[in-house]
Amino acid sequence: MLIEYKMIEVDAIALKLFQEFRRHQNVTKCWRKVEGNWCIKDIAFVDDWTKEDYENLVESLKKNISEGGMVYGAFSEGNLKGFLSVSGTLFGAGKEYLDLMELYVSEELRGQGVGTELFRKAKEWAALHGAKKLYISAHSAVESQTFYKRMGCVEAQEYSAKHVEKEPCDCQLECGV
Repeated sequence: MLIEYKMIEVDAIALKLFQEFRRHQNVTKCWRKVEGNWCIKDIAFVDDWTKEDYENLVESLKKNISEGGMVYGAFSEGNLKGFLSVSGTLFGAGKEYLDLMELYVSEELRGQGVGTELFRKAKEWAALHGAKKLYISAHSAVESQTFYKRMGCVEAQEYSAKHVEKEPCDCQLECGV
């Protein structure tokens, strides 16, 4: 399957962009920090986006671009099958982080290198825009964490209070660019 990677402009971001994208994920185990130590817990649920979730995503992606960030996509036969979003505002005590706000691959293409290529593009863009590290508030599902660890991510040295408050079960990660 041929995958085309390209920037997504703000005027292309609409609900119809996601009509062939499948967020669905069956989660059975998640990482949790218990008494200062990371461990895997049996936590089962289905993670799937509703129309409202997609509507919120569209608004978030548009806002990110308007604030100097970027959105990048992976397309198969003209259909979006993976995407990422990186903020354009450096943050952290040393202003060394850019936020990897979104990185998702459609269910049917996971495990085929699409996420790896998107992550590479995120690091490349972040480096060109002054970051030393990407900050990732990542889903705690074992599969998600396995991906990020394979990409070289480690626990963030500095946690973003905004991210921890929004998603307290996420794992706060960083990766040098």
